[in-house]
Amino acid sequence: MSDVALSRAEPEALSRPFRRSRRDSERVTILGAAMDLVRPEEVFHFVAGRLARGQGSIIANHNLHSLYLAAKSPGVRAFFAAADLVEVDSTPLIHWARLIGRSSRSFHRCTYLDWRDLFWTRARTEGWRVCFVGGAPGVADRARETILADYPGVNLVTHHGYFDATVGSAENAALVAEINAFAPHILLVGMGMPRQELWVLENHPALTSPCASFTVGGAFDYEAGAQKAAPRWMGRLGIEWLFRLVADPRRLFVRYCVEPWSLVGPALADLRRAFLSPASRPESH
Repeated sequence: MSDVALSRAEPEALSRPFRRSRRDSERVTILGAAMDLVRPEEVFHFVAGRLARGQGSIIANHNLHSLYLAAKSPGVRAFFAAADLVEVDSTPLIHWARLIGRSSRSFHRCTYLDWRDLFWTRARTEGWRVCFVGGAPGVADRARETILADYPGVNLVTHHGYFDATVGSAENAALVAEINAFAPHILLVGMGMPRQELWVLENHPALTSPCASFTVGGAFDYEAGAQKAAPRWMGRLGIEWLFRLVADPRRLFVRYCVEPWSLVGPALADLRRAFLSPASRPESH
């Protein structure tokens, strides 16, 4: 592909075995929030099953920033409560889940940069219509060119994220009508937190055909080369935040160096539960 710093998944990673049925222990509460311990293969098995049954879905993702926002915003909390599946978009959260005994599975975080190749391969195979909303004018178009170069035949339309997202506004109504006319199977919304979450919460019910809505942040900025993605090995080690902080310290200092301190209380509560109720930890499987 182009000079975008995105890595392809190994072929075996696209077809490795995965669990096809959900278990209660895979939805856990970490730092006061419910989230699902799933691999990318399981996410798209879930989505494909819902689409086959004529059901839409909302796929959210939690990281330390979203936990901070959820504590502050009733709208963000409502979005996560409405989500059908909540991916863990944070290696530190995965490590924390293991430390407090909430996870014994072998897996890592689950977010766009981790499931990119699996998703576009499956979208082309399944014939999914994909709509992306987000990014500055022109960015999504460049991202589309990159994706189509890697996956010719993918049915993808885009719309920039610079519009009046107020419910009832003329621009928002026109966009929803445009989305409904396209009737996507997958809607990727990348407008940054919390704008994208609030937009999905308010507009997903207005979609007239079954659709899986994903919040994907700056995914298409990476595809277009507008932002540089950290090497995948940094994501696996849980230090991708450091790469981003160094790249944009003015914008991200508070997010990475101040906001996490708000989670000390929920972290202590997790430790108390883990210490007082060790028998409640999930079994290895």
